[in-house]
Order: sequence, then structure tokens, then C-alpha cells
Amino acid sequence: MGDAERQRVVLDAARVASMATEAGQTALRSVVRDRATFDELDGFNNRSLWVFLRENERFCMAEEVLYNDERRRGRSWSGFEVEKGCTVRKDVGSVAAFTAAIRERFDTPNAHVDIFDRHRVLLDDLECDLVQIAIYREGAAEDVLGFDEASKIARRVVRPVFEAAMTYEPATGVVEVVAGSRKDRVDLTRLMAKHLLGIDFEEKYVPLREYDLSVLLKPYSFPTDPEDGIESVTVREFRLLDPAEPGERIELLSPKDARRTIWDMARHRVGLGADKVAPAFPSEFSGETPDWAISRAVINVRFRPAAGGGRGKSLTLTVTMPHGCDLKDMTPHERLIGEKYLRRWNILKEEADARHHAG
Repeated sequence: MGDAERQRVVLDAARVASMATEAGQTALRSVVRDRATFDELDGFNNRSLWVFLRENERFCMAEEVLYNDERRRGRSWSGFEVEKGCTVRKDVGSVAAFTAAIRERFDTPNAHVDIFDRHRVLLDDLECDLVQIAIYREGAAEDVLGFDEASKIARRVVRPVFEAAMTYEPATGVVEVVAGSRKDRVDLTRLMAKHLLGIDFEEKYVPLREYDLSVLLKPYSFPTDPEDGIESVTVREFRLLDPAEPGERIELLSPKDARRTIWDMARHRVGLGADKVAPAFPSEFSGETPDWAISRAVINVRFRPAAGGGRGKSLTLTVTMPHGCDLKDMTPHERLIGEKYLRRWNILKEEADARHHAG
């Protein structure tokens, strides 16, 4: 092979490998046409390579799905409520009008839009139907250093490409947008509503998720379903606040080999759950128990070992009041397990009537 051809093979192999993960497999499965054959293949690498070779267009779509889903509910994400049951227009004229509007909004000569149907896995193996829109636009020219053909340093002018992603769920009327700033996300949704949905857009945000850790103020048993293979659930960390002294906090950490639970530790150290406290600093404490609030908890979920033996996997969930959780940083399967049980344990509440943070 020549240098260019060989480099192309190396880069393609890297793309295949990047989708040979649990998150990548979920993305591939959400768009692949021949699911039956895909599911029969053994191993993440085999499945990823098969889609790359047999359904390359779908492989590219899966990369766009992964880009979107890995950023859901992160700093570059916003969700909006629009009309339910709309049909996303995919005809040439509507897509051209949407693309032209993007070029005008971002003052760029080049923009590209892909629109395709996909699925998203929900709890209990249910799926919802989505339409995803991938948006690419050319940015302003940048002056960068590089080597020329004579291996000398030279300045080159390049125009970076910026990516954005949108999804529309007809069943709920929710539009989710991943883009650089909140203004960009609002404007993209407005343009999408006008040109692809044919509706007026009102800036109505999807409510934030709200977490409540008050259930953990007393020892909790954490009920689970046998089919999920969970061996144990343990609270490893508490961050406690006294509402009377909001600027102060106490953190308790319970190691894996601890002889007592974190509630025993909290009762002994700060009097959590006790009528009176044995003051650690008599000159400062009156002896009355503060009305403690838990502002953060770290929960460890340990799974039973697989049939082949070995150590069981574990999942660590960090929940921070009122809207913080690291579920967005986990694999799709971990997110499903985490969301299921945070709801079961009454930690994940109904979504609050609050706007998503500005980014």
C-alpha cells in the first residue's frame, strides 16, 4: 500500500475499534438494518466490523448516535417540549431549507444535515422510536502550524467542522439538542420546528431530574429484582449538611472492609438518627442533634459473579442533591440499571419544574 492508503486502513480500523464497546454496540444496534445477523455474531469487534463492511452508511449513523447519547444531560445538552405526534420532514426541499437556515444563522458557507430513524432502549427492554438529526457546519478560518511537503514548519489555513445533534421523540414531543451553547441549542430547535416539523416553537424546557436523599437518613434495605443479578447494595459515602450552618459540611466514608454500616458510623460520629449526640467537641456542641440533611451519597451496587466464575462487577452511583448524578457518564446498560433502582428506591423523583442549566 501507499502511505495514504495504509493510513486510511489504520484510521478505519480505529473507527471500528471505537464502536467495539458496550456503548458503541448499543448505538450500532439502534440503527442496523439486519438486527438478526448482527445479534448472532460473536464479539463486539466482529459486530462492529460487520456493520462497517456491510452497512457502512448505518455505521456512520451509529457514530452520530454515540456522539449524541454520550452527551445526553451533560453541559452541552438541552431538552425542549414541543407538539407530540409530528412527522419529521425528510423531503429534499425541507432539508434544503433547514440547511440554508443553519448556514445563515451561523454565518458559514458550508453545512450538512443527516436525518434518520433510530431507537433508544428504555427500562425492561422496551424501546422508543426517535428521529435523529446530525448537523455539521464549517467554522471560521484558523491559522495553524504544520509541516509542508519539504518537512518544514509552515502556517496553514484550516476551517474546523463543528457537530451538533438533535433527536425528536414523536410519542412524547421531546426535542433533545447537543450543541455548544444554550443559545445555539435554542436557535437550532427553533429552526428545526419551523422547517422540519412545521410548528411554532415556544422555549419550554424539559424539566430537570430531581433527586431526594432523605430516604437514606435511616438504614435502608435497597430492594432489587433477582433477574438483575445484584448481590449487594452498600452506601459508601455521605456528605452531611446542618441547615443551621449551611457553609459547613461533614463527609463520612465507609471502606469496603468496614465492620459497621455508614449509618452506624453516622450515628456514632454526628448523632444521625439519635435523640442526643455525644459531643466530640464539648466547647462547641450543645449536645442537641442537628437536623442533618444528606447532600451527597455514593452507592455501590455489586453484582453476582457470572456463570463462568471470576469476580462480580460493581456499579458506583454518585448522587448529589438536588439535580446531580453521574449516570450520564456510564454505559447504556449501567444507566438503565441505575435509573431503574434510583426510582425504585425513591431517590430519583418526578422531574422538577426547572430549566436546564445554561452552558
